[in-house]
Amino acid sequence: MLKPLGDRVVVTFEEVEEKSVGGFVLAGASYEATKTATVVSIGQGIRTLNGDLVTPSVAVGDTVLVENGAGLEVKDGDDKVAIIRESDIVAIVE
Repeated sequence: MLKPLGDRVVVTFEEVEEKSVGGFVLAGASYEATKTATVVSIGQGIRTLNGDLVTPSVAVGDTVLVENGAGLEVKDGDDKVAIIRESDIVAIVE
């Protein structure tokens, strides 16, 4: 399990597979502005200039919308995850 630092968040993206009328598989998020992801792990937050800790506003297990192309994709064992900044998260899906 990866433990991100600072304001970073580890997420797994939902793979969306769409088919055209002819049955061809299209890349799911190649045309969308955002992707849906599940939060796997969160960092402790960032510190202000005064030294106060600002904790992330997301929690493990939250479903979030993330800007397309944000973050760094890595492998954690057999799982493919992405490490993103909290500021790349657009919204929490409720």
